Amino acid sequence: MRLDKLLVELNIGTRSEVKALLKKGLIFVDGEKIVKPETKVDENTAVITYQGRKYTYQKFHYYVINKPKGVITATEDAHERTVMDVFYSQCPDAPKGLAPVGRLDKDTTGLLLITNDGQLAHDMLSPKKHVDKTYYVELDGELSSEDVSALESGVHIGEGDLTEPATVKYEGGKSCYITIHEGKFHQVKRMFFAVGRQVLELKRTAFGPLTLDEEKLPEGHFTTLNPESFSCK
Repeated sequence: MRLDKLLVELNIGTRSEVKALLKKGLIFVDGEKIVKPETKVDENTAVITYQGRKYTYQKFHYYVINKPKGVITATEDAHERTVMDVFYSQCPDAPKGLAPVGRLDKDTTGLLLITNDGQLAHDMLSPKKHVDKTYYVELDGELSSEDVSALESGVHIGEGDLTEPATVKYEGGKSCYITIHEGKFHQVKRMFFAVGRQVLELKRTAFGPLTLDEEKLPEGHFTTLNPESFSCK
């Protein structure tokens, strides 16, 4: 990879900015000062030093954010604050090209994966993979045993076929956990509406192998993931 391109990938600056840094002799590759932007380097092994800080290239990046209420799940929006605005406000040096995997409604909180790994994102969202998603739900009333059975067996939400089987953990009261592996628009809210209940609060607590630890990851905060620590295969 050209050195100037690598420096841009590392978020050190724009193409014109990194060329100026190189011209000033401020960039070192494996301890050697390099001034030519077209210099070819092995991005997988090169150690870049700039202003005393060392940079190494990583093709894919993975983060989990506890999405706060009131922001939309999008990379950018002209009118509303997005989950990526929240993320980059805390991590301005994060690489460009990151995007949330899947979607949580504006008023829904909880676990959201952010990455630039397109294949992983596809696998996590693919209906063929049946990746589980678990939600904590607060309702406007209690569920009957018939309601739970219906949710677990499948309900009509206005799209012809029944929803696929779900798992409901309910111990009475006005809250429960539900696990689904589909991803239809407003699906959880529509499923509970189908049994006569309104969802008042919705929070995703798990997505495939990832689980939300709210003590370590309060709402609105993020953490970096080790890609070897999870897989959706």
